[in-house]
Amino acid sequence: MQKRLSYGAMTAIILGTLLLDQISKYIIKTNMHLGQSIPVLGNFFRITYVENPGMAFGVRIQNGTLFSTLSIIAALLVFYYLFRLRKGGWVLQSALSLIAAGAIGNLLDRFLYGKVVDFLDFEFFDISIPAFRVFGFNFSGYNMTRWPVFNVADSAVPSA
Repeated sequence: MQKRLSYGAMTAIILGTLLLDQISKYIIKTNMHLGQSIPVLGNFFRITYVENPGMAFGVRIQNGTLFSTLSIIAALLVFYYLFRLRKGGWVLQSALSLIAAGAIGNLLDRFLYGKVVDFLDFEFFDISIPAFRVFGFNFSGYNMTRWPVFNVADSAVPSA
């Protein structure tokens, strides 16, 4: 028989992650200046205060209302699946609880401040994709020398 989480355990995961996310953002906002960066592990890991008015990785969005509406629908779907899969295994329940917490954390920022506070700044590896043409479509290429800055909520949601 597969182990399952109780509703209380799932709620604890959601609230604990949400609290960690909001407290860490508050600490950053009240103790750092926008754009300030503090080395923690040399150039590999820094705490860098940025505000993201767009979506994941700073991608700008034209219609903020549509984006917020779709985000709310996505969060509601996660809660629906949490309820629907309540007899699923603890791994799936934990993952869905983390996703719900991350979605709520960033949605809360967007509604309260119109942007999300990001501060976890890692140097993983450089990405360089040269320009190319395929099936008649031109791709201009892509270069990334540092991973985009993110937060606790982002780390709880895959592809946040």
